[in-house]
Amino acid sequence: MTPKIARFLAGESLPSPCLVFDVDRLEANFRNLRRALPLVQIYYAVKANPAAPVLERLSTLGSRFDAASFEEIRNCLAAGAKPADISYGNTIKKTAAIRAAYAAGVRLYAFDSAEELKKLAENAPGAQVYCRILVANEGADWPLSRKFGAEIGLARELMLRAGDLGLDPCGLSFHVGSQQTRTASYEAAIGRVAMLFTDLIEAGVNVRMLNLGGGFPVSYRESVPPIDNFATAIMDAMTAHFGNQLPEMLIEPGRCLVADAGVVASEVVLVSRRSYNDPVRWVYLDIGRFGGLAETENEAIRYRIATPHDGGPIGPVAIAGPTCDGADILYQQTPYQLPIALVAGDRILLEGTGAYVTTYASQCFNGFPPLAEHYL
Repeated sequence: MTPKIARFLAGESLPSPCLVFDVDRLEANFRNLRRALPLVQIYYAVKANPAAPVLERLSTLGSRFDAASFEEIRNCLAAGAKPADISYGNTIKKTAAIRAAYAAGVRLYAFDSAEELKKLAENAPGAQVYCRILVANEGADWPLSRKFGAEIGLARELMLRAGDLGLDPCGLSFHVGSQQTRTASYEAAIGRVAMLFTDLIEAGVNVRMLNLGGGFPVSYRESVPPIDNFATAIMDAMTAHFGNQLPEMLIEPGRCLVADAGVVASEVVLVSRRSYNDPVRWVYLDIGRFGGLAETENEAIRYRIATPHDGGPIGPVAIAGPTCDGADILYQQTPYQLPIALVAGDRILLEGTGAYVTTYASQCFNGFPPLAEHYL
């Protein structure tokens, strides 16, 4: 909760649910990350929050952009980004999307399979391409490794093939998982990919870029190491494996730039009990998993919750959304405790919700519209 958001909420009678986002906090987070990693190019992961005010502010700050679709590329260009500052970082792309991105001037693309490489060669001739490597995601609250990345042996073969297909195999990438809380995961991944990097250079491939992915964590209910700890671990590992011959380095932060810049205001719809003897109250909000809080799946991301009764007696609760879907439960195993005085009609605040909320919202499931957005 920033002072600007607090003043806005105090002065406005807003229908809920809604996101209130402080763009100045985004800028502060970007500047802090650039200070911590001055030798690294920042490519904002647009999927974290693609709102125009977010992209426009980052564009003025000199950020580059990691896009997951041609639609995101188009939004970046509209916000002032240059095509040369955009990486099409999704390894799963439609042929039509590759063609459209190439026609728009985008020349940097990710891949992790032979078929995707072939599509790029045919529809983005001469483009720079980088292969995503499969690495461990231990320590990540939101792991990604089962869906993306090539094993080292396959990646080597694909990088060699890329040159034969007329592409420029410029680099390698990895992602240690979103909300990654262990600095050691970056160190291990850098060590693993560095061996392939050296092998490719010896094989005559002009590989010169390493994309370190994103995953930098933010504090929700639990504290996480500060960004300086991750920066130190990354640069120490890069120096250990590359010495003074550091390649160009990219990162793709999303969550760590926008999460704590946003707060969702929600209304309590119902507080109920399952039986007379059950100490656990069920608290139903007007936003749930289908309203944008998809990252509560498996209770992975655990948001801080503020209520108008904080400071009074508390008790255990389960927290759920408003829909008639049995899967719309946010927290049942995580030991949340909320004030006993909480009743229907109270406004509560879910903090740290500036990332991966607005675009996860369904289109009117059960008739509920997506949450409103206010950018300050």
